[in-house]
Amino acid sequence: MERIEPRMPKLFCHRGCPAWPHHTTEAWRGVSHGLAMMLSRGACADVTRCRLNISFIDKDGEKYDFQVSEGDNLLDIAQANDLEMEGACGGSCACSTCHVIVEDPDVFDKMEEPSDDENDMLDLAFGLTETSRLGCQVIMSKELDGLVVRLPSMTRNLQASDFEPKK
Repeated sequence: MERIEPRMPKLFCHRGCPAWPHHTTEAWRGVSHGLAMMLSRGACADVTRCRLNISFIDKDGEKYDFQVSEGDNLLDIAQANDLEMEGACGGSCACSTCHVIVEDPDVFDKMEEPSDDENDMLDLAFGLTETSRLGCQVIMSKELDGLVVRLPSMTRNLQASDFEPKK
């Protein structure tokens, strides 16, 4: 299994995991004051936060395994690893182009209930199933370690040309 490196800055906390923008505010404050400060403070409060497993199955049935951080959403993970997930609205829950299908119904039941906005967008998704979610709304947590999601064979982008993502 080959891991495609994300397009984020190649900075790491003292435990060796990538320092993502949402990793901790303290980590990024450390970046602005020098790498040594970040390393001495430590970006990870909990080493398990750095090592959650997720698998994506693409439309051709190929499986891609990644180790990700707690707090990452599926859209960001897919795009950082060059998987085919559009995310036309930029992750603001205003389209259905980051539609994923959770393979295990038991894992799906561990997820937070989708919001009304997410359900409205899912109604527009191609190939909707009982375990469908929007990738931008699924946040990795310890409960979701080992998550396997399938990318649908196609997506629908019904976004208006003058659409601006929510701020």
